[in-house]
Amino acid sequence: MSEKFVFSIPEHPDWKCHLLQWFDKQYSYFSFFQNNGIAYPHDGFSNVIFAANQCLDLAEADRFYGKNELVGIVSYDYKNKVEKLRSNNSVLIDCPESLFFIPEIRIEIGKKNFTVFHPEGKKIGEEIKKSFQLILSNPKVKVNPLTTRQDYCAAIKSIQNHIEEGDMYELNYCIAFTFESQKWNPVIGFRDLVGKSPMPFSSLFKAKEKYLIGASPERFLKKAGNQLIAQPIKGTIKRGKDAVEDDFLKNQLLNSEKERAENLMIVDLMRNDLSKISEIGSVDVEELFGVYPFAKVHQMISTVSSTIKKELGLKEIFHATFPMGSMTGAPKIKCMELIEQYENFQRGWFSGTLGHIQANGDFDFNVVIRSIVFDRNAGNGYFAVGSAITYDADAGYEYEECLLKASAIMEVLERK
Repeated sequence: MSEKFVFSIPEHPDWKCHLLQWFDKQYSYFSFFQNNGIAYPHDGFSNVIFAANQCLDLAEADRFYGKNELVGIVSYDYKNKVEKLRSNNSVLIDCPESLFFIPEIRIEIGKKNFTVFHPEGKKIGEEIKKSFQLILSNPKVKVNPLTTRQDYCAAIKSIQNHIEEGDMYELNYCIAFTFESQKWNPVIGFRDLVGKSPMPFSSLFKAKEKYLIGASPERFLKKAGNQLIAQPIKGTIKRGKDAVEDDFLKNQLLNSEKERAENLMIVDLMRNDLSKISEIGSVDVEELFGVYPFAKVHQMISTVSSTIKKELGLKEIFHATFPMGSMTGAPKIKCMELIEQYENFQRGWFSGTLGHIQANGDFDFNVVIRSIVFDRNAGNGYFAVGSAITYDADAGYEYEECLLKASAIMEVLERK
């Protein structure tokens, strides 16, 4: 993809949506990454779209790591290849356990121009700019919770009993919501979700009839040269109605002993995971308990970095660090066993990871949260939200936190 062709961005409010619809018609697999101009430590995703018509699994992609550009998604249930675990809960949408592709085309999006990397880039760019469809709307859909508030509170009580008995310290417990619509368009859904909740790791991913519509605020793992960067999020509070209340809530989150304890446990877990693939003594906590504002919430984010060992494969890196501790709890294996026991759905792509790998082996992967998984053929979708449950967690507060995290998706689906 050495040939490149530069085009001015059309003066049309829906041009990115038009671009994505063009890709949707042309390719079986594509991924659009978008940072929405949000400042983030070590930056968010680049604004770029990749596409192809052939795919690989993670084991096959490992052979191309460090030689070819790759884009890929790894399901939470890939955990069963990392550890001796099972996923026996109800499947909401059958998501591939891992799916990668070598891009056949790349389009980079700047402030005033977009650049097409493809031998026929001139023709493609002109075709994209040629005609625009009208700005469309999705139908309103009914969202169905799979867990009632009463059942949620009962599960929290049982999880806290495990903590009291010393089985684990903290567990990320999630609940799912489903919807059905034959006419719901994932490209329009992505536009609407980003409009409601712009995030530094936003993404739209297509694998044939299945789509991930993502507004993630969280990075799983980034490699830049010989440096690895992990940025777990633990700690959430709503935004204020005005600057005074917003500042008050931010400080409330920053000074919460409970939220700090949750965050610190996952930081320690990530330090341990990174140490498996890093030079001895190189693991460092760059920032602890950083609080960052997003459209609807403040988040507590910590940054852990290290120097990666030389000549490691993609599979080795994933098997040392996946799934991310922020979506399991600590200790990781016991938490994953209990997640299987107390949750009533297979997570699939939710709480997995999506990212881009450069030909030199550098990469950036997000955590798939605040995201919708949709099967266009079946006309059904789901999303899930969760929080870290500790010994002193209040079930009612945790449930409200889940609804807060789900609010942007609910507004998009219910057209509010």
